[in-house]
Amino acid sequence: MKLDLKRISVTDGAVIPFSYDADLTKEEMNGEYPFRTPVHIEGEVRNHLGVLRLQASASALYETQCARCLTPVKKDVTAQCSYVLVQEVQEDDRDDMYLIDGQSIELDDIIIPALLLEVDFAYYCKPDCKGLCPKCGKNLNEGPCGCSTREIDSRLAVLQKLLDKDD
Repeated sequence: MKLDLKRISVTDGAVIPFSYDADLTKEEMNGEYPFRTPVHIEGEVRNHLGVLRLQASASALYETQCARCLTPVKKDVTAQCSYVLVQEVQEDDRDDMYLIDGQSIELDDIIIPALLLEVDFAYYCKPDCKGLCPKCGKNLNEGPCGCSTREIDSRLAVLQKLLDKDD
């Protein structure tokens, strides 16, 4: 969403509120398209003594798979943004400044990256998820699979054959 700042840049105390939904259904992350519903963005740009400050929040439902057992997981992801909008680089390089060109800003260019940075690398269906059996692929949260949990080092497999002959 493009926001025109001309009308508030000259009036102290002026505010431009905004609230809209952004479509991120085509945004690929880790081989998936996790944003299946619109991302809600709201906030305001306020002129305070000639300084324009952007404050915004974005919230979305992130749909993915558990990193251990591959069951579907839905998580709420939110991001907060607060920037001072400047037209030239200041000497003190602060993180809360956003350089604008002209009298308008594209809100998606500021807020969507902040939301994407809030997404965790991996999500789990529950904190104690047991995952999948590495041999048969059964979901171990549903119960044991019956596979042998005994692992033999391949370098010692010859010795195991000697023990099996004694039985």
